[in-house]
Amino acid sequence: MNPGNHSVEHHFTGKTPGVKGLYDLLLKTVGKFGDFSEDPKKTSIHLNRRTAFAGVATRKDAIILTIKANRDIGSSRILKREQASANRWHLEVRLTKPADIDPELISWLKEAYELSV
Repeated sequence: MNPGNHSVEHHFTGKTPGVKGLYDLLLKTVGKFGDFSEDPKKTSIHLNRRTAFAGVATRKDAIILTIKANRDIGSSRILKREQASANRWHLEVRLTKPADIDPELISWLKEAYELSV
């Protein structure tokens, strides 16, 4: 447990089983890039390399994935975009099914992972 007494499991309480399955697939996908850790917070789970490269917020039947980027990405899949600083963006994508973790999303995650050194 981390200092806030939040656990990864806590984020899946009351969610449909598919949400945990999506999360597991996301972890398996990110694991192909190299080492990372899960850092459960009160409202999300951070995926960290040296710093956070993605955040996972669970919903009843979906995951809201926030991806770190060094630029805005012009895609209709991006639900929300926030410029955090001159060279840092936080981009939100909604995942509802395994097919959402496709080559496009994987490329965004890989870039985010590489930014977090």
